[in-house]
Amino acid sequence: MKLLPLLALVIASIGVGSLRAQDAPVGYSMPVFDGKTLNGWTIENGCEAVVEDGNLVLKAGDGWLRSDHTYADFEMHVEWKALQKTAYDAGIYIRTPKDGAPFPKGGYQVNLLQGKEGNIGNLPGAMSTGLVKEGEWNSFDITVVEDRVKLQINGKPAYEASGLKNRTGYIGFQIEVPKGGQFLVKNVTVKELGYASLFNGKDLTGWEGAGAPASDCWLVEDGLLVCNGKKGPWIRSDKEYGDFNLRFDYQVSEGGNSGVYVRVPKDGNHHRKDETEPAAGFEVQLLDDAAPQYAKLKDYQYCGSVYDICGANKKVGRAAGQWNTLEINCKGQEITTVHNGVVIVEVKPDSHPLINLRQTSGFLGLQNHSTVVRLKNLRVGPALP
Repeated sequence: MKLLPLLALVIASIGVGSLRAQDAPVGYSMPVFDGKTLNGWTIENGCEAVVEDGNLVLKAGDGWLRSDHTYADFEMHVEWKALQKTAYDAGIYIRTPKDGAPFPKGGYQVNLLQGKEGNIGNLPGAMSTGLVKEGEWNSFDITVVEDRVKLQINGKPAYEASGLKNRTGYIGFQIEVPKGGQFLVKNVTVKELGYASLFNGKDLTGWEGAGAPASDCWLVEDGLLVCNGKKGPWIRSDKEYGDFNLRFDYQVSEGGNSGVYVRVPKDGNHHRKDETEPAAGFEVQLLDDAAPQYAKLKDYQYCGSVYDICGANKKVGRAAGQWNTLEINCKGQEITTVHNGVVIVEVKPDSHPLINLRQTSGFLGLQNHSTVVRLKNLRVGPALP
């Protein structure tokens, strides 16, 4: 499968300056199940999934466990085991919309039905037999690029098929316990093709302090990027960005307050009320929404909001000290934020004309607001449609 069209898209849409063809990112790989919690996942339609002994257990009901993020081109590794000896049934969703009950509609399911494991019923050619070990752990390696999907089962080629119509969608696990029994799942990793890491987990490479050394208040601790809350600068990316999709996990302390600067000039300006004021980008708020001192803020000051421009339509942040996912998609002056799997902001030039005062390329930044904030899995890829 050729990745050249995808890499060309990355070059065109992410960096506005120094990204060369030989620097084009292959992808960002990360575990999407941590073996301890359901962080990064949303339960749909009243079913039940839990974590036991490091495994994800598809435990009860009819519904599905949906990823917080949507995916375009990706590689996915997953290991699974059916607990029902016969007539077991579940599935792994790829590029699937979230609508539908009890199961989503309009997407693609890599089957876990006995005798049809790995097959995708609505995709001609996506069929194989004889590679699954019944009653044991099995591994699937699923590669999705453009309109094609390739599957390996237990390390052996199963099929390669074309004809996927959805360009993006969620991944997830079908939970169909009344009919098909319980399943165990583990070692779920995804490589987001076309995404580049913004933090190496070791040091502050790729970031610089704005007006003062970053080390005054920013450090790397246990592989996390940490603002320790001491007096000091915000940090700025070493590249400028135009259209992009930014994803990361974050954790705030009690009363925590921070923000992501988007498309800001080098001075970090993210406020502009009219054309007489200096050029500016914007800020996406990070906040402990539940803190008592924030009970009476303006709507655009709550977590995930585009500050001054659009307030979050739902507050879905987890309690201070817990991990959250946040996604910021910028395509021209259309801005979307997704918080813990929920779309909470949709800015368009017609509905939110103040966005037209903000520039369409610039630096990314992380704000120091004198509270402790931790971040991980920072990566950037092409803007989603």
